Amino acid sequence: MRPDQIQPEMYEKQLHDKQANLAELMATLSLPEMEVYPSVPTHYRMRAEFRIWHDGDDLFYAMFDSADPRTPIRTDQFLAASTQINTLMPQLLDAVRDTPILRHKLFQVDFLTTTTGEALISLLYHKPIGEEWNAAAQQLNKAFPACHFIGRSRKKKQILTRDFVMETLTVHGQKFHYQQVENSFTQPNAGISEKMLEWALDVTKEASGDLLEMYCGNGNFSIPLSRQFDRVVATEISKVSVNSAQLNIAINGMHNVQVVKMASEDVSAALNGDGELPKSLVQAGVSELSPSVVLVDPPRAGLDDATVELVRKIDAILYVSCNPETLKANLEALSTTHDVIRYAMFDQFPYTHHVETGVYLQRKTTN
Repeated sequence: MRPDQIQPEMYEKQLHDKQANLAELMATLSLPEMEVYPSVPTHYRMRAEFRIWHDGDDLFYAMFDSADPRTPIRTDQFLAASTQINTLMPQLLDAVRDTPILRHKLFQVDFLTTTTGEALISLLYHKPIGEEWNAAAQQLNKAFPACHFIGRSRKKKQILTRDFVMETLTVHGQKFHYQQVENSFTQPNAGISEKMLEWALDVTKEASGDLLEMYCGNGNFSIPLSRQFDRVVATEISKVSVNSAQLNIAINGMHNVQVVKMASEDVSAALNGDGELPKSLVQAGVSELSPSVVLVDPPRAGLDDATVELVRKIDAILYVSCNPETLKANLEALSTTHDVIRYAMFDQFPYTHHVETGVYLQRKTTN
């Protein structure tokens, strides 16, 4: 996204256009009225990445247009990013500019911030970094006591304090705490993330029994939803995310959630009866699990055929999607067994064509 694409005065129009485009895409499906959750028009992204452009004695943050990837767009401030990122941007450049070991061959800076004021800053280099860099970076860290710094060069990651931040999201007045690790997946728009969690709690408020979750990430949905279910078994393939999910479960005091490191395809195969249950699923208690709801939050490719077959066996399906086109295909497949009873659009990425969509399906009733 180019900086000039962020036009707060045009936010309502772009939101209306997204809603219209989504409605047109889904027109062939039988869906209830769309619930629309807008973002704040500025300072909504808790993370941002910038290239560093060196021009003689000057250096500045740069972004690029996909149509002209060779020409840098100077980006002194970025309205999409959190106010904390915008505050840190010039301060960091001022600190790095006159320190040769920190400035030399620095080509990218990544920011990850939280609603509670923490920040993680990653400095990426086209050169090896070692003890001399570390000593200078330690001094840099002292100048930014609320920040954590990481240095990266080819095949090397140097952590000065830690490589994560702790985020707090408020959901229906209750605070939930999450470890967010550098380069792991987290929802970038904290405000919309809170709205998505509140919506998920609302649509499942009449549910009971057990919850099966696939693609659980760091436990973003698992932890608030666990208060509404007897047991939750959640699966995730990323080791970093699994470790964060287990930590987040502990710090939020949830005792009815089990996380299993396993690919969704393998989970689906196992639960569809293709061979014996893997030991990890048995230890998590899947054999005794009676899910009344399954939650899926897949990548852009959507659900594979085996996972579609698995979720159609469960009475209620909570499907969070980052790609409406694959969601549509999956809903067409599920339409023989389930009806969509809730349908929402979340503007996670303003000023882009991307949207997050949530649907809640229940098994068709027979007369």
